[in-house]
Amino acid sequence: MSLKRSPADDVFSKCVREAHNHTCEWCGKVGLMDCSHVFSRRHRTVRWDKLNANCLCKGCHRKWHESPANSMQWFELEFGIGRIDLLREKMRSKVKVSKLEEKEIAKHYREQLKIIQDKREGGEIGYIDFESWQ
Repeated sequence: MSLKRSPADDVFSKCVREAHNHTCEWCGKVGLMDCSHVFSRRHRTVRWDKLNANCLCKGCHRKWHESPANSMQWFELEFGIGRIDLLREKMRSKVKVSKLEEKEIAKHYREQLKIIQDKREGGEIGYIDFESWQ
């Protein structure tokens, strides 16, 4: 089942990819990237959380979905079990993200994307951190 992408999803994805300068976090390839979620987008409490997103090339994104055990092993080695535990805690939270909040989320990430793009234009290279909506 495929989830419908919202404007908040689109701008969040752009933010993640631009923040990583279109560089795959897994293999280091530069170019066309995907925004891959650690825990599925169906979990609205972490859907737009930058800790739940990775910038991956098409090949690594496919590998992520085809081999979840190996993917989580890589993720844990790269980012630590603490990040996974935090995401699981947020994912299971009783706090709900309403459909109405998606406009606010999209606005937030448009602002963050503009900041990242301005820094890129100013010559900043590598990963540029941004403020997560959550």
